Amino acid sequence: MSFIIASSTASDLWPFFVLIVSVAWIVVGIGKLRLHAFLALILAAIIAGVLASFFPMATIDSSTGEPVIKSLVDVVGLVTAGFGKTAGGVAVSIGLASIIGMAMMESGAADKVVRRFLKIFGEKNAGFALLVSTYILSVPIFFDTMFMLMAPLAKALRVRTGKDYLLYVLCVCCGGVVTHSMTVPHPGPIAMVENLKLDVGLSILSGFAAGILPALGGFGIAVWMNKRWTMPLRETPGSSLSELEALVNKRDEELPSFFWSMVPIVLPIALISLSSLIKVMVPSGVEGEQAALVSWFGGPESFQKVRQVIDFVGDKNIALFIGTFIALGILVRQCGIGKEQIEAKIAPALETAGIIILITSAGGAFGAMIKNAGVGAAVEKMASGAGLSLILVSYLLALILRVAQGSATVAMLTASSIVYPMIQGGGLPYHPMYLYLAIGFAAFSASWMNDSGFWVVSRLSGLTEKETLKSFSVMLTLVSALGLAVTLVASKLMPFAG
Repeated sequence: MSFIIASSTASDLWPFFVLIVSVAWIVVGIGKLRLHAFLALILAAIIAGVLASFFPMATIDSSTGEPVIKSLVDVVGLVTAGFGKTAGGVAVSIGLASIIGMAMMESGAADKVVRRFLKIFGEKNAGFALLVSTYILSVPIFFDTMFMLMAPLAKALRVRTGKDYLLYVLCVCCGGVVTHSMTVPHPGPIAMVENLKLDVGLSILSGFAAGILPALGGFGIAVWMNKRWTMPLRETPGSSLSELEALVNKRDEELPSFFWSMVPIVLPIALISLSSLIKVMVPSGVEGEQAALVSWFGGPESFQKVRQVIDFVGDKNIALFIGTFIALGILVRQCGIGKEQIEAKIAPALETAGIIILITSAGGAFGAMIKNAGVGAAVEKMASGAGLSLILVSYLLALILRVAQGSATVAMLTASSIVYPMIQGGGLPYHPMYLYLAIGFAAFSASWMNDSGFWVVSRLSGLTEKETLKSFSVMLTLVSALGLAVTLVASKLMPFAG
């Protein structure tokens, strides 16, 4: 009898041991051994599976009543299955987003958007203009790429105004980081949408809207820090004074129109959102009950045909394909280049995307294995016993993973994989989208030396490690906490429970 009790206790606690050991391996593998994140994450998934196989009872699937991991033989298959499932959900979107980002930078479309916002807000409010333009531009562009684009503009503004360099840098960081963690087609949010079984369009609208107040709070923090500390403009690779002056003096006539500069960003978002709106207004199978809207399209049969077209172009991959071709068309027209030059420019973007896809999919394999190891059920049991909000549990879990291994994407992948089993039975007093928001906000908190974004900001801005820690890292942590507060308040005021 005592053996059964001991075995039961071990099975309850073993998932936590699996989590601790595998996360510790990621920290050591990436931080100390300098392994590539892809290798470290795949090995972490294998380690988690091997450890989980010691206590098969901890891996029982609630739907079948059978252990998921019965022996070591099951581990490799589950790792590759988790990898493939994640890759299938994110690979096309990441590749297309990379091409859009490249085309917008090369054509000058991104520069045009920034200039237009500077005209709207004025040079006195250049920091706020950078925040707003980066917030919008970074929806389809990865943070590292976005900062590479915007850092020269921040430096050019410093050359033009002679002050406020830290403000410009932090505004770019705040605008870029928030949307990187909160909106599709970034890899972390895509993975969360897949893992939590959420609607893509709703996630875009919710993430974009929920990030506005924290981003504005980040602007206030940046203003305060800029008044407190003066950061010099230092020489960095690829930013000579002559290049900065050329950027400042570039004529508007050399850039695309503002309308066409915005189309590759706005059109895919609009198409995805339209499809989601139709799904919300007229759920599949109840067309006859929505007489007003259905009759506006000419009856159920006509509505179904229109709906198929809307759902097709509103698929995230198709919408991004449309945005990609428009962005490439702008690049061809603006730069007057041919097919060979286009291929030469696309290749590096896809190479970068390939690395991101591998890392993201490896993170998905690790997250799936952590879920199979029974961590989700164990955390749920602990949280229910402690009376903690699942929103808070999701936030803390993603925060721990973020601090431990540095990658916001991996934190989102893993945390959403662990949380999903907790909500499969239903009964949440609020919409699952609030868990998406909590994980997203946590994932960019506490950036430090194990985060690639930390080094991108430090090296390209010319800030020292100490300066980056006390400005960039602190600001993101405070913005993340504000995001959690917004999520908790909104879940009470607008629960939208399903």
